[in-house]
Amino acid sequence: MTSPPPAGEPAAAICKRPGCGNTVPVQDRGRTRVFCSDDCARRYHNDARVPAAAQPPPGGAADPLTALDTLIRQAAVLARAAREQAAGLDPARVRAQVADAEAARRRAEAAAVTAGARADQAAAETQAMAEAMDAARQDTRAAQAQAAAARTEAQAASAAAGQASTDAAAQVSAAQAAAAAQVTAARAETGSCARERDDALEAARRAEAETARARQAEADARAGTEHARADAARERDTLREQHQAQLDAVTALTAAERARAERAEQLLETERADRRHLTTALTTPGNGNGRVSRAASGKAGQP
Repeated sequence: MTSPPPAGEPAAAICKRPGCGNTVPVQDRGRTRVFCSDDCARRYHNDARVPAAAQPPPGGAADPLTALDTLIRQAAVLARAAREQAAGLDPARVRAQVADAEAARRRAEAAAVTAGARADQAAAETQAMAEAMDAARQDTRAAQAQAAAARTEAQAASAAAGQASTDAAAQVSAAQAAAAAQVTAARAETGSCARERDDALEAARRAEAETARARQAEADARAGTEHARADAARERDTLREQHQAQLDAVTALTAAERARAERAEQLLETERADRRHLTTALTTPGNGNGRVSRAASGKAGQP
């Protein structure tokens, strides 16, 4: 007697169609198969059909041979069905079917346990997602409140910035007007200083010309003296006195012209210092440019 297969392994079933002998493929889900293929299942059901008995012709005159042939066919079909039923009652086949049913039941139980675990996991994930959605809603409401407060603060800051911009524009306009007035006054002072500087330069040029003429006169006098000394040695004493007087006069004139040139140079240096001071005062904002310009113009007017 064949022992039943292990509990964990399904038995290999034989195809139900007589004469096939092929094993039925194992499947994980659905109803247990008893045929190896759809062709075997179709041929089995076609063979199991009992041919209908021939209807006797009208009048009751039936052909005995025809009726016998029909009964023989029905007997063959019935015998084949009986053999199949007897084969289906084979203990080995019954054990194989029971093992298949038990394996299918165990697979169904495992699938049910797996489905229950998945359902529990899905429920837990759904609960977590619901909690996360609630937290997200709370965060969204808090963020909306913060955004509203930020918009309010931004509007207040914008209004304050507009007022500050207006005040700054007014202050800048006033500062520009004051700076323009100071620049105009400084330009006027600069023009006056430039004219005075030109006058001083002209005077210095004149002094230099006078000095050159004096030097030329001195050279001429020396040349005349040498010539007179060579020509009239006897008039040396008289001419020496005259020549000394002329030299004294020329020296005095030269000293006077030199003093005038030095005064002109001092005046020019003073004008240059005043102009540098004025330029420094103009480039330095907020240190009383008006007073410095007036002081500079007062100094420039002094001889």
